Order: sequence, then C-alpha cells, then structure tokens
Amino acid sequence: MIASAVFAFLHFTAVFGIFVTVFYEFMALSESPTLAEARKIQMCDRLYGLFATVLLVVGFIRVLYFEKGREFYFSNPFFHAKLTLFVLVGLLSIYPTVRFIKWGAQTKHGHPPVLADGEYRKIRVVLHIELAFLLGAALCASLMARGVGL
Repeated sequence: MIASAVFAFLHFTAVFGIFVTVFYEFMALSESPTLAEARKIQMCDRLYGLFATVLLVVGFIRVLYFEKGREFYFSNPFFHAKLTLFVLVGLLSIYPTVRFIKWGAQTKHGHPPVLADGEYRKIRVVLHIELAFLLGAALCASLMARGVGL
C-alpha cells in the first residue's frame, strides 16, 4: 500500500515536472534570449529529460505491479491514447532540445545564443503543441482511471 502511494507520488511529480519545464521554456523563450535566460532554458530542458525518464519508468512499474493491473490498462483505449500523446510530445521535444543543446557552444563562452531566422517561432509553436498534447494526455489519464472506454 505504501509502495503504491510512493510510486503514485513519483508519477504525479514527474507529470507536473514535465509540464512546468515545458511551460517555463515556452514563457522564457524570446527572440533574443539573454545569457541567463538561455542557461535557465537549457537547465529546464535537462530537467524535462529527467522527469520524462522518471515518468516512463515509474508509470510502467505502476502498470505492471500496482494499481488496477496490466489487463485494465492495456485494454483501455485511453491508456493507448495517453501513451501516444506522450510519445508525440517526446518526438516534438527533439527539435527544441537540439536547438538548446546547440546554444551550448555560445553559452559556454559566456555569450547569449543567436537564433536563426524563424527559429524562435518554430520553437514556440512546438512548445505550444507539446503543452496542448500534455493537457490531452492528462484528460486521457482521467478518463482511463475511471474506466471510460472499457
């Protein structure tokens, strides 16, 4: 019982962590980020990766060993929709992450990053879509937990 509660806590913390880091990146990104802003965005992106890893590992442990049992989840269309949305968020996040990593050459030398033409807009659109998909995944999780679709 306690282990189940601890894993649920870790799962929810990772979900909130992912949303907060993506939301921060969305809000902090500007067409001409300062060095401090760029470093904070880069740190958030690393935290995003950590939270995503925790979410996947803990989530699958919960499915396999706790909660309602794997049959409940694997037969629920909203579980599959939630995972699909999460995978899409992960795939979408590749573009901003690569861009933020490339900023490292500039930020390492104490310079703010210079964004290429259209790069700001592309990153913002991707982050906006990620946030929408994360909200969709939360809706799917709520429907799934209540057995909707079974």
